[in-house]
Amino acid sequence: MKHLPASALRTAAYPIAFGAPAAGIAEPFRTISLFGLDLASAAPEKAAAHIVDRAGAGERTTVNFINAHCVNLARRDAQYRRDLQESDLLLPDGIGVEIAARLNGVEVPHNLNGTDLFPLICQRAATEGTGLFLLGGQPGVADGTAAWACGEWPALRIRGTQHGYFDRAEEDLLIERINASGAGILLVGFGAPLQEGWIARNRHRLQVPVVMGVGGLFDYYSGRIPRAPQAVRALRSEWIWRLAMEPRRMASRYLVGNAVFLAHAAHEAARVRGWGQRVDAAAKRLFDIVAASLALMALLPLLICTAIAIWAEDRGPVFFRQNRVGAGGRTFSMIKFRSMFTDAEERRAALLAQSDRAGTCFKMQDDPRITRVGRLIRRLSIDELPQLLNVLGGSMSLVGPRPALPAEAGAYRNRQWERLRGKPGITCTWQVKGRAEIPFQRQAIMDRAYLRQRSFVTDLKLLVMTVPAVIGGRGAY
Repeated sequence: MKHLPASALRTAAYPIAFGAPAAGIAEPFRTISLFGLDLASAAPEKAAAHIVDRAGAGERTTVNFINAHCVNLARRDAQYRRDLQESDLLLPDGIGVEIAARLNGVEVPHNLNGTDLFPLICQRAATEGTGLFLLGGQPGVADGTAAWACGEWPALRIRGTQHGYFDRAEEDLLIERINASGAGILLVGFGAPLQEGWIARNRHRLQVPVVMGVGGLFDYYSGRIPRAPQAVRALRSEWIWRLAMEPRRMASRYLVGNAVFLAHAAHEAARVRGWGQRVDAAAKRLFDIVAASLALMALLPLLICTAIAIWAEDRGPVFFRQNRVGAGGRTFSMIKFRSMFTDAEERRAALLAQSDRAGTCFKMQDDPRITRVGRLIRRLSIDELPQLLNVLGGSMSLVGPRPALPAEAGAYRNRQWERLRGKPGITCTWQVKGRAEIPFQRQAIMDRAYLRQRSFVTDLKLLVMTVPAVIGGRGAY
């Protein structure tokens, strides 16, 4: 590992923009506000030098880091959020914070992740004679990190180590040992939000000037977990490496957590920048494209088998196209698997009086126009799957009011027209709560309520609820 000379780590004079620096210590940080938190940005070398200099000057400073996972936790945990807000320095960590900054139109902060900052702090501390105390990790991990650091900088003073698996009853003795060690910097590696809570609860008893919450930093430098190659880090994709190293432990954090963070970052940017509906629409469209593409690939064998079965029954066309009314009253061609005989439209007028649904929409439980294969694919909603192509084309969405026939739309009354304000969908609120058993008047009310309150979370819930609704088959005919 290449290290910078001590002279390169000296802090240059910068305008004071964050915190209250000690006398004679220039403040290198600028403040960026994201998610209601004030993040401190500075070049890594200057940040490390400033932290060590504050320790040398005896300035009480609490330092914590903010990454995508921390933002997700802070949304759910009010106490953790308060602990972060009470920090003297919140340092931005990872590409997620960079993406959020770009979305919000604020200055992109330097990436000050603890793993990269640690060697810079060690080098500066060795030069200045500042001692470190390492607290956290599994037994032996803090010791391994201390051995690595002292091997790199023999002049570095490690004042003590302690693993993170101690009892609450041992806490008083541990704090006494930390205070007696003479360390200028205490690094606490319990992981968020435990470390921030522990620091906040005990900060008044800790006599160490600088206390930092550093997450899993010790795991890397002790050798317990190999760090990503430099090429992966340069691409800002270290999270993919961590996921590969510990897939079971990290899957929820990175696969689900990153998606949740990006949705929250987009929503926050919309609120801050006034993008509102444009951001929501773009996010919904992106989700539609990705989810529909994945669904088509996963369902391809079923789609092929269904097409063969439909053709084999009467040698008729596999697909059925029909004009429907979409967003804003615009018509489009909706595609389905054909579930009726080829003369179904000609026979429809003669059956209108036998509709099982009162009002606008025609629906008949024992419709004689339905083929044998059609009855099965309707029961399982397989006939609707080709509409994934409509989703990819942009005329439909995965979730939204079901598209109406032109004749049905022409019969709308009063506020029923409001269900045309959104892009039609494959599934919707009333589709998962009874489908054809729900009268049209009630369907229109439910559609209007969805359009007023729609969100990414609501769409996910409706998609999940669609699966048991299809399996149950209630109202499917």
